[in-house]
Amino acid sequence: MGSLVPFQDLNYPPLTTPKIEPKIEPLDEFYQQYQQNQQPHLSNATFLQSQLPVHEISQEEQQVYAEFHRISEMFRSAFGKKRNGELQVLHNDELSIVPQPLLQQMDGRVSNSSSAIVVKKAMKHRSGEMVRVTDLGIEDQIYFRDLVRRTRMMYESLRIYLHQEEENVRGSGFGKRARGDLKAATLMKDRSLWLNRDKRIIGSIPGVFIGDVFFFRMELCVIGLHGHAQAGIDYVPVSQSSSGEPVATSIIVSGGYEDDEDAGDVIIYTGHGGQSRNSVRQCVHQKLEGGNRALERSKYYGIEVRVIRGVKCDTAPAGKIYIYDGLYKVTDCWFDIGKSGFGVYKYKIVRMPNQPEMGSTVFKFAAELRRNPLSIRPSGYLSLDISLGKETSPISLYNDIDSDRDPMLYEYLVKPIYPPFSFPQMDNGVGCNCTSGCSSGCYCAQRNGGEFLYDRNGILMKGKPLILECGKFCKCPPTCRNRVSQNGGKYRLEIFRSRETGWGVRPLTLIPAGSFICEYSGVVLTRQQAEIFTMNGDSLVYPSRFPGRWVEWGDISQVYPRSAYPPHSPQLHLWILQWMCPE
Repeated sequence: MGSLVPFQDLNYPPLTTPKIEPKIEPLDEFYQQYQQNQQPHLSNATFLQSQLPVHEISQEEQQVYAEFHRISEMFRSAFGKKRNGELQVLHNDELSIVPQPLLQQMDGRVSNSSSAIVVKKAMKHRSGEMVRVTDLGIEDQIYFRDLVRRTRMMYESLRIYLHQEEENVRGSGFGKRARGDLKAATLMKDRSLWLNRDKRIIGSIPGVFIGDVFFFRMELCVIGLHGHAQAGIDYVPVSQSSSGEPVATSIIVSGGYEDDEDAGDVIIYTGHGGQSRNSVRQCVHQKLEGGNRALERSKYYGIEVRVIRGVKCDTAPAGKIYIYDGLYKVTDCWFDIGKSGFGVYKYKIVRMPNQPEMGSTVFKFAAELRRNPLSIRPSGYLSLDISLGKETSPISLYNDIDSDRDPMLYEYLVKPIYPPFSFPQMDNGVGCNCTSGCSSGCYCAQRNGGEFLYDRNGILMKGKPLILECGKFCKCPPTCRNRVSQNGGKYRLEIFRSRETGWGVRPLTLIPAGSFICEYSGVVLTRQQAEIFTMNGDSLVYPSRFPGRWVEWGDISQVYPRSAYPPHSPQLHLWILQWMCPE
């Protein structure tokens, strides 16, 4: 099991390694509500007897009633009001069940549905206790990685949901830009769903790997990688530091200061402060305080800091992505006159050895591959487009490990091939009558449970085992929001040879969560056909055996406790022979 090592004395390494235990989050207190109508609270047995049919009461029933009234009086006394030191029993009407008032939702609309109730937990302030996480075993690494994955998935699902709600209220193209990223982070913070707030972790964050990419800066706060929404230096302030000195924990390098120099493994980082509003130019001298002082103290004590790089990306929702590049150490600090003529604090920050390759380097390498693959990797390519133009984006085939060329022996299939008798003839099929794109309430929306599962950007809002898109009998155009998969994949993919897994697929560009990637295609077999191919020794893929992880996507029940999914569709008994068929 891993250990959280207390780091009180900044001059000496810790001597003890207490066992780490997963943090148990406080549970919400839900009050049970009976579905049937309740009788009013009754003050005495005489009134009860007058309302019920007269019948003989046995000795056993009398004992039950006596115990009931005894407990009732104890309950009323426990919730009584004290006046002048005396106990006043509450009136029965004060304990009556009353209808729940209308609730106002985030967008200003009013709902009387109990599913709209949002239980808010007490907010906890960020801890100042500094710890290191060391010696994580395999099980611990899997646990924390899955914890980070589920937290990021919840954040992204909530952000997409809030963004869509905001768009529905404002209408497309009107009003301010919806900031679902900020609202999602706030809602998760209010419900204590942020990670790593009970400790200030020095060094690596469990479950966060070098090369992890984040589309929104608030996501860094949610998982505890960087705790400030705007400041580039995250640090433990003097008021929370056990040593009485500030200590830096992470920085963001995004070119926000004109005196920054970034060479990858070595960074000349400029302290914060002294800039004019909405500008990278300095207008006053910087001071050795706050984050600047914290970085200087980190150099003095030799404490490593996490480095996150902000990189411009045209395909990102915010125009920028954040990549975690690992641990660095501050090796030098000095005061210098910057390019604008004002004094700035500069820090030489050097990457620590024996770490995986920087994610920002991989990102730039992938960008070069998209532009000119042969100039970057002159050997190893078996095909620059194995689909032969059948896909909207070329799919390269790469092998620099061995001489295996098996994928070249198959015909690339864009769509599945079904047996001719699998579907009945549908000459008189039914479709929607939407001529300019489907809208809520149309026939196709009703087939999907009364709502569209894609937003206006083609992002899947929540998982479902079966999604019914518009078909050939619908009158909507190809640009309809309910025809996402029919427009093909738009992300560059590469089939590559791996020593660990054989042949695999990897993207050459970033893919936002919920995006359509490609269709898992092949020859579809019936049960009888599958038995024949199995006897011949052919390999089959059983889609029904895929894990049902689609349920996780779009699940925001920890924020909005409501029923989020319609009943499951019946299981489809299909077998896919291969994703490519032999020529």
